[in-house]
Order: sequence, then C-alpha cells, then structure tokens
Amino acid sequence: MKDRPCAIVAAVHVEPDGMRVYVLPITHTPPQPPDEGIELPLRTKSRLGLDEERSWIIVSEANRFLWPGPDLRFLAGQGPESASYGFLPPGLFRIARDRFVARATGSTSKIVSRTE
Repeated sequence: MKDRPCAIVAAVHVEPDGMRVYVLPITHTPPQPPDEGIELPLRTKSRLGLDEERSWIIVSEANRFLWPGPDLRFLAGQGPESASYGFLPPGLFRIARDRFVARATGSTSKIVSRTE
C-alpha cells in the first residue's frame, strides 16, 4: 500500500467514539474529468514539505474514519499530531471542502469507511 498525503476537509464529534474525519486524497495523477480535482500550488506544496511534482486534491472520493484511524503514519516515536503536515491556505481549504460537500450531498462522490 502506498502512503499518500491527504487533506482533512471535515471533522465531526461523535459520542462516545470521538472524532470522525473525512479526508480527500492528494495525488500526482491528473483528475479525470478535470473538475474532480483541485491543483495544489507549488508554494503550498513546498510549505507542507511535499515534492515539486504537480499534485491535485481529489474532491470526488474520500475516506472516513475515527481519528486517529488505522491507516495514518506517524513519525517514529511520536503520536497522531505527527501525521499532520500543516494547514491548507483558507481559500483553498474552503474550495476543496465545498466541492466535496456538494458532491457528497449530490451522491456523486465515493466515501470509503476506513475505521477498523
């Protein structure tokens, strides 16, 4: 399984389990059709510590899990906070979140539950 960065676009407190998060994959593969993705600016990628190749946030598919989730990769000897690379710029975050929510409410997105 390939490790892949992702963008957390929603977090919902659920009693008594904790926090359920929705994450969108970040990939080097251009989205098809193009409106299923949002290209990450190189400056944002650099600030987050990602490579210099073009990358897109895919808004048509998401994983859902209880935080911290079974698939997160932490830095050696550290906890869930080490799985975060940082924040998206607010405008980019809103666009990704809103496009995902529009697709999810219209049933045109794929949501996979990953909690074990």
